Amino acid sequence: MNVKSLLNLSVAQLKRMVALKAKIERLQSRLEALAGTASATSAGKPDRKRRIMSAAARRKISLAAKARWARAKKKGSKGTNSTGPRFRE
Repeated sequence: MNVKSLLNLSVAQLKRMVALKAKIERLQSRLEALAGTASATSAGKPDRKRRIMSAAARRKISLAAKARWARAKKKGSKGTNSTGPRFRE
């Protein structure tokens, strides 16, 4: 519901909306208690565990990145200034 439609409601209608919203929240908390869930906010987002990378994998990625940079520097050091496009076409 947008602000303009809320401005057109009577006080009685607004009070009824507040009461209904409170009742919905109470029912949701009862439903969560029955289902055994912790809260409505955590039910919407699944817990994601952070992946742990081994030292060997980090080293492998680091060496690959260094090799890419070395190739890029070697390619660009042929006496020309790299004024070409930065992205592949």
